[in-house]
This record gives sequence, C-alpha cells and structure tokens, in this order.
Amino acid sequence: MDASTVLYNQLKAAEPFFLLAGPNVIESEEHILRMAKHIKGIASKVGLPLVFKSSFDKANRTSSKSFRGPGLEEGLKILEKVKIAYDIPVVTDVHESTQCEAVGRVADIIQIPAFLCRQTDLLVAAAKTGKIINIKKGQFCAPSVMCNSAEKIRLAGNSKVMVCERGTMFGYNDLIVDPRNLEWMREANCPIVADVTHSLQQPAGRKLDGGGVASGGLRELIPCIARTAIAVGVDGVFMEVHDDPMNAPVDGPTQWPLRHLEELLEELVAIARVSKGKQRFNIDLTPFRD
Repeated sequence: MDASTVLYNQLKAAEPFFLLAGPNVIESEEHILRMAKHIKGIASKVGLPLVFKSSFDKANRTSSKSFRGPGLEEGLKILEKVKIAYDIPVVTDVHESTQCEAVGRVADIIQIPAFLCRQTDLLVAAAKTGKIINIKKGQFCAPSVMCNSAEKIRLAGNSKVMVCERGTMFGYNDLIVDPRNLEWMREANCPIVADVTHSLQQPAGRKLDGGGVASGGLRELIPCIARTAIAVGVDGVFMEVHDDPMNAPVDGPTQWPLRHLEELLEELVAIARVSKGKQRFNIDLTPFRD
C-alpha cells in the first residue's frame, strides 16, 4: 500500500478527528519551521493527527498589492524542509493545473481553493498526482455540488478525496456557516472537514487607508464555529494559526492565535468524546404508546 493511501486511511480512522493547521501563507523559512514545531508539539500533546498547512502562493487576493508568498519553487522547498525536520505530512493549495505535478512531489494533500471547486481540469490534474485531494466548498455552492466535485476526482482514478466546508455567501461582505451542510456533504461519501477560520471571513469587508479593501473577519467566533462543527461530527478541522495574527500579512483577522491553540483543541477533543455526531440518528416514527 502506498504512503498516500496509508495516510488517507489514517485520517479517515482518526479519533476523535484530525487537524489541518498552520499559517495562511509562507512568510519565511524560519517562521514556517518555528510554527510547524509548535503546532506539532501541541497536536501531539492533545492526541490529534496533524497535517501542517501553509500556502506558497495566495493567488486569489482581493487586492493586487496583497502579499502572495514566495511562489511555487521556493515555497515547495520550504514545505519539504518542514516534512523532513518534523516528520509531518503537509497540505498546500494549487491554483492552476500546471502546478499539480510539482506540488504532488512534495505535498501529501493537495487542496483545491473554494473559488476553483468546480474547475474540472484542475480537479483532474490534481487527482492524477495520486495524492489526497481536499476540495473546499465554494462560497457560492450548495453542499450537493461537492458530490460532483468529489466524483470528478474518483473518475480520474483517485479515490482519496475529502470535502471541506468554509462558509456560504450571506449578502455583501459576509459568510454564514450552515451546520446542515456538514451533514448534507456526507453524501459525497468521503471525510468531511470544517474550515473554522476562513468561514469567518468578511470578504472585501475592510477599507484600507488610502483606498481599496481587504478581507476582514470575526476571529472571536472561531471557537463557536469549531464547537459546532465538532458537535455535528466532522472528520477533520482545518484552521489557520499564527503566532502574531495582528501582524500577519494575509488573513490576520481570521487566524487563530498560537498561544490559545492548545486550550481550544483540548475543548474540541472533549466535545468530540461525548458527541454522537458521526452517527446517524435513528428516528422512530411509529406511534408512541404508553
């Protein structure tokens, strides 16, 4: 059995859930290695399987002036150093079909950004790497769309797919998380991941000095959404974590402070231990008799 299939089976069987976590974007090699060390230590302490996350390029920024990261070549070198130094799998996202082969040589999980969840050529190219594919649900999509996206991966010959809820557009500059989606997405017949940080973005909701806009967010509600997702019974939690979120170059308002990661994860593990969210409730509609 190849390493990718072994990891996929481990994540599917993870109890109470697995964790995809790390800074939104690679800021420097030193920062990423330091963050990976701390996050791995915390995940190990609370007993959660970890896949470390960071992006080499943030291609879908609101502003052309936004920080994007080191790019494909340098970013993959840094992620490979994380894997070797801390013996942990990594996940990163792709934006173009031409990136998939190179990313597949390093990443253990290839992530499809929400805006691109229906891009057939990108999904097929990612699937053909043989790596695990995590598809973010588009902010504009009904949960049923993810069944089709997952099926595109399978039809390309790769059964290792996961789907991820990250909120739905709710008017201008706002997202809402509908817990029903976490149940309905199970129809995709694969692990369900909840992105508890991006789902609290306020897209283009923050005016910048000198003009322009950037994404805002509601960091204070991350525990609320995370608690809800765990109670519903997701298989994995995706969250962006930063040691200095107020000065993060990308998505600072929705990155969870590293200093509070252990505290939050301990609570989520406790909730998961008592929740029956992963089990379908058997509703008996026969007449009740005294």
